[in-house]
Amino acid sequence: MQCVELNPVGNFDPWEQEKLDELLRQDISDALSNTLVFENENMKLWDLILLPGERIPFRRHNSNYVMACTTGGLALTRYGNGKIDMLKLEPGDSEFFEHSGKNYVNDLENIGEFPIVINILEYKRAQKDTSNIFCN
Repeated sequence: MQCVELNPVGNFDPWEQEKLDELLRQDISDALSNTLVFENENMKLWDLILLPGERIPFRRHNSNYVMACTTGGLALTRYGNGKIDMLKLEPGDSEFFEHSGKNYVNDLENIGEFPIVINILEYKRAQKDTSNIFCN
């Protein structure tokens, strides 16, 4: 994944008013995508599919997760701190993100010509197990 910064932290001047309003409303989802594929007590598996021109609204990241892009593509992401990046994704790009408890906010918009497909494995906060398990 290649990343090019288009706008620095703290500068909201080039932002569209519609995106600023969305961010200021604070109606921000904790879901990492619109499609939850699987969930158990330890993890959630999400599929994120963005058609050309499509955008997923701002999301709050409070957990650690791994993303794997299966298609590649060109995307724009805006962060809650004003920063804007352009991302060039290649098929097979993957990365681990450590956002547990950080309230990290961003959106993602497909600005390319082809659909972008990303699989996300989100780790839930581990519950401390105080029980004893005995095995033979």
